[in-house]
Amino acid sequence: MAKVIDGIKAFAKKHFPKKVNRITKESDFVLETENLGISFGGLKAVQNVNLKIKKNEIYGLVGPNGAGKTTVFNLLTGVYQPTEGTFFLCGEELRSLKQEKINHKGIARTFQNIRLFNNMSVVRNVMVGLHSQDEYKCTVIESVLRLPRHHKVEKAMRERAKELLDIFGLKEERNNLACNLPYGKQRKLEIARALATNPKLLLLDEPAAGMNPNETEDLMNTIKLIRDKFDMTILLIEHDLKFVSGLCDRITVLNFGTVLAEGTAQEALNDPEVVKAYIGN
Repeated sequence: MAKVIDGIKAFAKKHFPKKVNRITKESDFVLETENLGISFGGLKAVQNVNLKIKKNEIYGLVGPNGAGKTTVFNLLTGVYQPTEGTFFLCGEELRSLKQEKINHKGIARTFQNIRLFNNMSVVRNVMVGLHSQDEYKCTVIESVLRLPRHHKVEKAMRERAKELLDIFGLKEERNNLACNLPYGKQRKLEIARALATNPKLLLLDEPAAGMNPNETEDLMNTIKLIRDKFDMTILLIEHDLKFVSGLCDRITVLNFGTVLAEGTAQEALNDPEVVKAYIGN
């Protein structure tokens, strides 16, 4: 009988999770984390991360390999659930929400390894991002039967996708397969798709990885354009310290899951503990 009861409790916990009372508060920050952390068994992968990112800031999260940077991104997007602390988007607590709900609330991301729909056209990749917005949604019946609203929404999505692609210089390649784009343009396409979800906060995971100097400079200008044109707040992970120094308003440096330093790029990167983490004794 005890095993049966335990089984029922486990089923209920999985399929009918307890409602979490989340906090909404006045805030001057787009993103605010409070002692954010996660443990895997006895290992504390990230602990006591406190970020306060203002509207329109380009903020950098840097550190050596294994410092916990991508883990923080996974916490902010619902891939992992924090085991300690919490985080807020424009004053609304998002801890415990699922990935799609967090995206709908206004956090979008790209990935260290580009994740495009390679066998779909460039324009269709961006249209996938638009599906998350209520104004572009259709009922199943409208879509299956190809009713007038389906065609209207499809046309509106395509036009909006073309507008986004034009900003990134990809409009002329909109009917090409995503896999046929050169590497730098694939990065831009992934960012365009993230922007299609209409986020308040854009997370970029090593956007300059694998790029040559010309592509890196072009990407830096693109990120500044996104900030200005979309009134966007951006949090990025990057190993290229020259890229970070030339782009970010402020940065936080992580090492072994804890914060080493924070401030302007010059202040943080010249901190003795940061120099030691990157270069050694």
